[in-house]
Amino acid sequence: MPLSMSQSSLPLFTRALRNLSEILKKGEAHSDSASLTEARLYPDMLTLVGQVQRASDSAKACAARLSGNEPPSFPDTEKTFADLQERIRKTIGYLNSVPASAIDGSEDRAIVFKAGKNEYNFTGVQYLQGFAIPNFFFHVTAAYAILRHKGVPLGKLDFLGTPRA
Repeated sequence: MPLSMSQSSLPLFTRALRNLSEILKKGEAHSDSASLTEARLYPDMLTLVGQVQRASDSAKACAARLSGNEPPSFPDTEKTFADLQERIRKTIGYLNSVPASAIDGSEDRAIVFKAGKNEYNFTGVQYLQGFAIPNFFFHVTAAYAILRHKGVPLGKLDFLGTPRA
């Protein structure tokens, strides 16, 4: 039996956000934690705060668009690790509120949205596989890489989380 659209999205986003939450806890415990939220990998890239905000936005936008709804808006006001943890908690709460039945069957749903100067047109499955998941993991990976680059003791299993059978 093939994976449904909800099985291919909601648990994936939720697990990665929980792992990101644990990664952020290690960042907050680091001796240089005060400067980490504004750290970035390269001058033209987002800060740690920005990466977490975009990961959150990507996950909630995907769930909303696939279910035929508008994504909830969270103001980008986070400054601290506690703020970022709250953003992740709210994002997971939103993902948990979207019924699987609202996403399942969205493979051929038209997904049209603007981002910056670009307008994107996808089917549901094209959006999920070719945009939403890669975009989400880009930002989660960048957040991990910022903290790792700044000396936070993180490894591959921090990113992957506890392996499940």
